[in-house]
Amino acid sequence: MEYSAEHIEVLSDLEAVRKRPGMYVGGIGIKGLHHLLWEVVDNAIDEALAGFCNKIRVILHEDGSASVEDNGRGIPTETHELGKSALEIVMTKLHAGGKFSKKAYKVSGGLHGVGVSVVNALSEWLEVYVRRDGKIYYQRYERGVPVSDVKILGESESSGTIVRFKPDEEIFETTEFRYDIVAHRLRELAYLTKGVTIELIDERKKKREEFHSKNGIMDYIKVLNKGKTKLHDPFYVHEKANGIEVEVAMQFTDTEHEIVLGYANNIHNYEGGTHVVGFRSGLTRALNEYGRKHVKKYVPLTGLDVREGLTAIISVKVPEPQFEGQTKTKLSNSEVKNAVESVTYRGILEWLEENPDFASKIIEKCQTTRKAREAAKRARELVKRKSEVATLPGKLADCSSKNPEERELFIVEGESAGGSAKQARDRRFQAILPIRGKIINVEKAGIVKVLRNEEVKAIISAVGAGMGKDFDISKIRYGKIIIMTDADVDGAHIRTLLLTFFYRYMRPIIEYGHLYIAQPPLYRIKKGKKTYYVYSEKELEELLKRIGDAEVQRYKGLGEMNPQQLWETTMNPESRILARVSIEDAVMAEELITILMGEDVESRRNFIIEHSSEVRNLDV
Repeated sequence: MEYSAEHIEVLSDLEAVRKRPGMYVGGIGIKGLHHLLWEVVDNAIDEALAGFCNKIRVILHEDGSASVEDNGRGIPTETHELGKSALEIVMTKLHAGGKFSKKAYKVSGGLHGVGVSVVNALSEWLEVYVRRDGKIYYQRYERGVPVSDVKILGESESSGTIVRFKPDEEIFETTEFRYDIVAHRLRELAYLTKGVTIELIDERKKKREEFHSKNGIMDYIKVLNKGKTKLHDPFYVHEKANGIEVEVAMQFTDTEHEIVLGYANNIHNYEGGTHVVGFRSGLTRALNEYGRKHVKKYVPLTGLDVREGLTAIISVKVPEPQFEGQTKTKLSNSEVKNAVESVTYRGILEWLEENPDFASKIIEKCQTTRKAREAAKRARELVKRKSEVATLPGKLADCSSKNPEERELFIVEGESAGGSAKQARDRRFQAILPIRGKIINVEKAGIVKVLRNEEVKAIISAVGAGMGKDFDISKIRYGKIIIMTDADVDGAHIRTLLLTFFYRYMRPIIEYGHLYIAQPPLYRIKKGKKTYYVYSEKELEELLKRIGDAEVQRYKGLGEMNPQQLWETTMNPESRILARVSIEDAVMAEELITILMGEDVESRRNFIIEHSSEVRNLDV
């Protein structure tokens, strides 16, 4: 094939964004959709960080659009040296903004200067109102292109910016903002930017919430540890080191799980980064320093020993943050590690000296973790010496393919459905693991009880990559692990128990996108010689409107389908619907699992009452 200069395509900034949206917002699904809103909200938060804004309002409108209003300085509107209004340049040009020179913002979450222009490019339409210099300025864009010049609408005594946009259905798989995701992020931002009031209004559901925190991340720690037994009062330190503002809050609980959240300029770095590394190093150093000084026959702790039961938030303000990718999931500034480590080390050591009772509880817990870790290591080595080959569970019907990328493991509820799935599957690449009844609730049970559970042991053995701290994602035997349960209350409960297990003990499977939930049809509709399968009440309603009266069968269980029907509807890669399980926000998942599967009955009851109106597919 010929390849010459005429084949080189040069795209304008916004054409490039529309052609490759995933490069800028992380995808075209629910995550990418909400990333649009985060980009606009982050601009308002940056005004707050700069000291010019204390109120932000986010509205989810009935027409599918969203708006963000702040009482900051307002985007500049005067004519830029490029010959256009600075407002239009900010809204239409990549790498244009006030966050590069540090004259307008000392710190900001928006690093690349592409945020709001990307939102503009990926929106069906966008309108911006600026209150500044005593006037109200307005401009409208359609798919990133201005459809008018900047207009003056009137006068205003206040200042600020309103950006309203409607995500483009030509780009995104879904354009419906989810209230729970938006509310969680805004609540999080209120904790991280204490003193700022953030209002959320959902016109679709006639719902309103206000988020404000006086104590910042100290309040956040209390929320994360609600319903857990705490070993001590929260630790908090807030200092500046080498031009980097470091804020750390920490508390140990009696659980086996770790929550460590890293934020740089209020952006949640899901994959951590140098600030998290610095915190862990400083914490371990401080505990060892204290232990050597005050504990007889002290055995030094490692980083692994101090993680169990730890809840911590590390928030840094960095003048020149460096992230891996536009979606800012990992902080990479090397100087941040040293700053956070020194602040954490000094602060925690001083706190331990002042609180010897807390110190002894924490060190006792960490030493217990160390002993358990070493005992587990010896047990694993003993098993390995006895047999180098892992024994697969007897009830697993494995597949013949040796390529993990194409192999699929269906975890199926019940022996009956498991038998049907074994007949329905493509034996070349699909494996079936039937599980009997409900697996153990790992949120309430300790590791010893979990490892005694036969169903859990079967899953660990089939997946083949270990569990917990020893889980090795490179060793998983299947590229897709698919939970397949009945579409009733029991099925939903079993699915939740399985999700809790994977979240707690095999989290990388979720983080790397290997875990899925099968979507069996709710109804089989027959009219004449034609058969239809539908997956929701709305779909059923629309189909019946189109085809008229028909024979309708409601599937309550997988066992009601014969192998051919199960293959066609739920297992055939050409026609099935799979929902990939993702951790859009680990904190939200953590809170929900702790509430729904933990020991705090009152929190669970309150959650169920509050969200009862949102229940779907209730099987009475």
